[in-house]
Amino acid sequence: MGKNIYLDNAATTKLTDSVKEYLISILDDFGNPSSLYSLSEKPKQIISNARQSVAKFINANSDDIYFTSGGSASNTLAVKGYFQKNDCTLFYSPIAHKSILKCVESYHNSIPLKVNKEGIIDIHDLEQYLDVCIDTPFVVIDHANSEIGTIQNIEQIIKITHLYNGIVYLDCTGSIPTIPIDVKKLDVDMLGFSGHKIHALKGCGVLYKKKNIELEPLVYGSQENGLFSGTENILGIASIGKAVELVNYKEISSYARDYAWHYIKKNITDTYIIGSENNENRLPHNLYMCFKGVEGESLMILLDMNGVQVSTGSACNSNSLTPSTTLSTIGMDNKDIHSCIRMTFSGEETQEELQYVCRTLKQCVESLRNFNTQ
Repeated sequence: MGKNIYLDNAATTKLTDSVKEYLISILDDFGNPSSLYSLSEKPKQIISNARQSVAKFINANSDDIYFTSGGSASNTLAVKGYFQKNDCTLFYSPIAHKSILKCVESYHNSIPLKVNKEGIIDIHDLEQYLDVCIDTPFVVIDHANSEIGTIQNIEQIIKITHLYNGIVYLDCTGSIPTIPIDVKKLDVDMLGFSGHKIHALKGCGVLYKKKNIELEPLVYGSQENGLFSGTENILGIASIGKAVELVNYKEISSYARDYAWHYIKKNITDTYIIGSENNENRLPHNLYMCFKGVEGESLMILLDMNGVQVSTGSACNSNSLTPSTTLSTIGMDNKDIHSCIRMTFSGEETQEELQYVCRTLKQCVESLRNFNTQ
């Protein structure tokens, strides 16, 4: 059998064996958690246990944890729900997830914040806006951009926003696999993330919000305290509850990324890294690169034919031929935008696999460049 090295963990992750085993053990617990008879007690307890596990994971109170259908749903519930319920001006990152950008399109009093060429928000720009805001400032940002790997200075952003009596929502889907979050220490007002980025099932997400924050429901009914109703996705919720118990941030390493980038910049010409080269400002598993003179999708396909799975960027934009909003916003040349691939490592790659990836990438880039010059 040929190689199969998966390097697109920012798009989704595989279920761990422990999560699989736990889900198999509860498959027969099919009762509706909202019912009153005894068959519903076990599913109800499964959800309660998962809620407590997630709360412990981010140092929150379990009553402040809400389950949704995914990261996009959490983003939409927080942004749309707060905007519809409160008089506010919305300030947002222009490189945020598509679910946020689409959400704010229809709001006349929403303002994009400036970012530099690495995608880092201009704090001075934010403070100037906050200083003249006449209603409640609502700041919506991604903790880290999963496409280019840039990590925002959320501590400073939250502190400044609170000085002006504002509210902050953090999209943590890109950061939660590698960066620990303590909601009480950060004093963040709301945050959301998706389960399938941390080895849980697809179709389930988390929203944390402080008790005093009121949101308009996204789906009306009675479940999740009326904010996101519908019969609960027990298996999805259970998978998140188990997955967060297995996250070990002490084992997170940038070794695979650093090894690959060291080889690439030494052995492949006309190549540069996108986003921050400062490790403190970059997700430890993210490597997003431009290979000049190479079409990114062709490189991705050729790598796949050789057993290496990478992406050209965010999975949410993969079916669109339009340039990446993130790359356009940080000022990349349109030609270079189409010459990019992203590797996001799991940390489980062997030395042999890393060596194979690097050699194969070099061969594929050279092959495409030679073809383009013929």
